[in-house]
Amino acid sequence: MKAGVLHCRCSKCFTVPARKRVRKRVPALTLLSLPEEVLLCVLQCLSAEDLLAVRAVHSRLRDIIDNHSSVWARVSFRDTWPSPNTVWLFERAAEKGNFEAAVKLGIAYLYNEGPLLSDEGRADVCGRKASQFFSLAESLRSPTADPFIWVFIRPPWSPTGSCCKAVVFDRLKAECETNRRGPLLHCLARVLQLFDEDDKRAEALTLLEESSQSGCLQSAYLLWEHNRKTAMADPGRYLQFIRTLRDYAAKGCWEAQLSLAKVCSSDNPLGLEQRACADLVAQLFRSCPPVPRRRAEEVLRQGINDTMRYILVDWLVEVTTMKDFSSLTLHVTVGCVDRYLALRSVPKARLQLLGIACMVVCTRYISKDILTIREAVWLTDNTYKYEDLVRMMGEVISVLEGKIRTPTLLDYGQVLLSLLPLERLSVHLFSYLCELTLLYSALTTYSSAHLANATLLLTRALHHYGKVAPIWPIQLAEYTGFSKQDLVPCAVLLYVKCFSKDAPKDYRHMSLTGVKQRFEDEAYQHISKEKVIDFKELCEVLEVPEVEPYLVLPSLTGQPADIHTFFSSPSSNSKRRREESLPVHRGSFVATPTAELSTQEETLVGDMLDWSLDTCSGYEGDQESEGEKEAMEGESEWGLMEDECHAGHSNW
Repeated sequence: MKAGVLHCRCSKCFTVPARKRVRKRVPALTLLSLPEEVLLCVLQCLSAEDLLAVRAVHSRLRDIIDNHSSVWARVSFRDTWPSPNTVWLFERAAEKGNFEAAVKLGIAYLYNEGPLLSDEGRADVCGRKASQFFSLAESLRSPTADPFIWVFIRPPWSPTGSCCKAVVFDRLKAECETNRRGPLLHCLARVLQLFDEDDKRAEALTLLEESSQSGCLQSAYLLWEHNRKTAMADPGRYLQFIRTLRDYAAKGCWEAQLSLAKVCSSDNPLGLEQRACADLVAQLFRSCPPVPRRRAEEVLRQGINDTMRYILVDWLVEVTTMKDFSSLTLHVTVGCVDRYLALRSVPKARLQLLGIACMVVCTRYISKDILTIREAVWLTDNTYKYEDLVRMMGEVISVLEGKIRTPTLLDYGQVLLSLLPLERLSVHLFSYLCELTLLYSALTTYSSAHLANATLLLTRALHHYGKVAPIWPIQLAEYTGFSKQDLVPCAVLLYVKCFSKDAPKDYRHMSLTGVKQRFEDEAYQHISKEKVIDFKELCEVLEVPEVEPYLVLPSLTGQPADIHTFFSSPSSNSKRRREESLPVHRGSFVATPTAELSTQEETLVGDMLDWSLDTCSGYEGDQESEGEKEAMEGESEWGLMEDECHAGHSNW
């Protein structure tokens, strides 16, 4: 700068050094920075594998995980099964109160599927382990919950050699001698009730009495059912009997609530006023469990849609028809499938496995004749293996928390039919409509009580009950709590869904009409062949505007290569009718839900279906080798037991 030149103080020739600003470094936030209460909530949401990984990160995390049993009690074992490397992890979680781990360990040891045990004394070791974890799983449930472990140890048992189920039964019985636990006594009684021997049934009643005295409400109700016929002979005793039933219903036993509603709808043994009696029955319909919300986005992401569910239910209907299972078994099975899908997403390749696993469990709970595991695998054309079905049974029981039986549309329908009886043909129509409702996902948005009332309204409309009396009498409105206006939208949707002109077809243009074929039988007076009124006449009967709801029938879209959920028919009758409707080569009818068959495989499976589906009951599918077949000769009456007593647990 020259002398005598004044500074202009601009930004170019004059600057003032800026004060250097020092920023404080913010400490990095980590998982350890969270409060312990928040950290526990995070850890409880992890899977077992992730929990072990987090445990190895820091000593503080290890201490928190090891010292808080709530973390192990709520850790998830989703899609994970006990194996020699992870069995210790399952056992640790089960001992800390994890229901899922206890259930899966019990089933794994019972069927010898997963944990590696020595060959010596396998049935005894497996039975001891299975009884330990079954007992633990039952103790982790609510005292009012319906005991479930008897489903897995129920007869038939192996007539020769050691049977793991018999070992579990004996171990649980020995445990009850020192600790009189109501749920375990109930399970032992349910098992003994299934035997034909009178002494075992008498012992079952004794166990039910002991279980009832220990506080098991389900045992008390079973005793009430057993003594019902005897009590009806004495009016005074019967009145006290109904009062006892009312007490059970008030304590939360839904079977008692159902029986009380049926008694009060057909009679008034308690001598109540009409309004009070109507309120008592209406309370059953008001207490219907809400419909579980399905996680639609997650289900669709796995490729499961309404069409896939429709095909699965249609296939389950055919299995039910072939095995002559009851409609209640079918309804409970579909209910288990829907409740599982509401909680877990399932890949489309395993949807059939879910359906048949639910049916295996439900037949054990409801029917005396069960669907064996090997027969169930055979019904899927051996698409899945024995161990796949065993593991899916464990997934279903753990996700549903052991709650197999829930109120169905048929249960509420029994109350409605006792309240206002229908003619025999109308009863068949009502049953037909009830099974049709299982096919459509849109109808599952209604509760079972709502759907049962709408089905009855549609039945009365189709058979012209409104000509001689109101289509929905005041008696039905008072006893159910549903008015005609409440039910009309559901009834109209039910009509449009169930009586559309074109039945849904798969990509092979085969009509999926399992329910229709089931009710073409003479036992149902060929009700599915009956011509129904048209939509315009229905609207006139219901006194509503003729506005047909928007309807999209389940139909398959996309390339055939993208579709994997089509099941071969297990019924010879259905197979024959489908062949007549579309005369094509046998090989085109044989498909599995997960893979296309080669030409040679199609020929072999087609030949097998020609004889097995038409002449056999399906138990031949349990025989896996000639050695097993020879071992089974002379013991055909015990053919059902092979899957229940694993090869490692018996001498077969």
